[in-house]
Amino acid sequence: MNNLENQKADNLEKSLTKANKIKLLGLSQNALAESLIKLGTHEKNVSMRVKQVWSWVYTHGEMDFREMTNLSKNFRVFLQKNFSTERPEIVKKQISKDGTRKYLLKTSNIGEFETVFIPDDDRGTVCLSSQIGCTLNCSFCHTGTQKLVRNLEPFEMVGQVLAIKDDLMDWCENSKHNKRLVSNIVIMGMGEPLYNFDHVKNGLDIIMHNEGLSLSRKKITLSTSGVVPNIHRVANEIGCLLAISLHATTDAVRNRLVPINKKWSITELMLSLKNYPKLSNSERITFEYVMLKDVNDSLDDAKRLVKLVQGIPAKINLIPFNPWPGSNFEPSSSEQIKKFSNILRKAGYSSPVRKPRGKDILAACGQLKSNSIKPKKNSLFQDPNYIIS
Repeated sequence: MNNLENQKADNLEKSLTKANKIKLLGLSQNALAESLIKLGTHEKNVSMRVKQVWSWVYTHGEMDFREMTNLSKNFRVFLQKNFSTERPEIVKKQISKDGTRKYLLKTSNIGEFETVFIPDDDRGTVCLSSQIGCTLNCSFCHTGTQKLVRNLEPFEMVGQVLAIKDDLMDWCENSKHNKRLVSNIVIMGMGEPLYNFDHVKNGLDIIMHNEGLSLSRKKITLSTSGVVPNIHRVANEIGCLLAISLHATTDAVRNRLVPINKKWSITELMLSLKNYPKLSNSERITFEYVMLKDVNDSLDDAKRLVKLVQGIPAKINLIPFNPWPGSNFEPSSSEQIKKFSNILRKAGYSSPVRKPRGKDILAACGQLKSNSIKPKKNSLFQDPNYIIS
C-alpha cells in the first residue's frame, strides 16, 4: 500500500477503536453503573465510582481520566480503555458586538451544528440544538432551509453545554466568577426537540441532575412548534418549562408559516395546552410570536391571540423577525409591535418584546444553520473518518 492508503487504514482503525468505546457523556448514573458492572467492576464499589466520575466530569469539567486523581491508577487505566469522554469540538467561534457567542460544533458523528451563548446581567443562557437541520420547513426560519441530517445524541446535547463552559472557563476551579456563567438553557436552536424526544430527555436529565450540571428545571425551557402527541410528555417525563412557537392566529396563516399546523391545527394545539399537566400561574406556558410585517402583525391578530390563549396562564414573547439571506419576510415596525403588545397587556398578558441578540453574526432567533448535508447511504463507508452512531 502507498502512504495515502496506509494513512486511510490508520484513520479507519483509530475511528473503529474510538467507536467501540462507551460514550461517557449522556449516560445516566444507572447506565454508567450497569456498564461498569458488565465490565467487571465489583458491585459494592460501583455507586461510589459513579459519583466520583460524575463529579470530575460535570462539576470540574475534567475529560482526561488520568487527571481524576482520587481514583486508583488501575481504575483510571480501565476507564481509559473502555470509555470515551468525547464531547463536541468547537470548529468555529464568533462573538457578536453585544457579547453573544455562536459556536459551530462537531463530533465524530456526521455533520456540524450551531449553538449560542447569550450573556445578560442576571443570567447566561445557552440556546441548545437538538437536531442537525430540521424537517418542519417553517418559512421564516433559516434552519428550516436545511434538510434534516440527523438527531443529536444525548452526549452531544450535554456536550454543547460543556463545550461552552470550557470556552467561558465556567468551572468550580475558576475563581474569577462568584456565580456560574451558564445559568439557563433554552432548547430553541436547530431542530424540533419533540421529534428527538428520548435523546433530549436523556440529555436534560443529566443537565438537571443535582450531581450532574445541576440546573434547576425552572431554568430550562423547551420550545416546540407543536408536536401535539409529545407535548404532555414534556411535563410528565422531563419537567422543564414549555414554550410554543405559535406565530399565527389562523390556520391559513400558520399553515404557511409553520407547516406542521397542517398535521395538528391551532385548535388541536390549544386544546392540548389547556389540559397541560403542569399548567399554573407559577409555571406559565411561553408563546413565541415572530412579528412579520403585513403577515401576522395586525391588531385583529392581536385580538385573536388574546382569545386563543384565554384560560391558559401564559407569557407571550414578541420577536422582531431577524432577516437572513434569501428570506422573503420583513420585520414589523417598532410602532406596530408596540400597538400589538399593548392589546395583549391590556388583556392581562405579559408580552415583552425580545431584544435581538447576535444579529451581526447570524446568531439571533431563527438564524442558526450549518452546511452539513445527509450523506448518501452508499457513501458512508467510503470515508475512513466516518463513525457509525
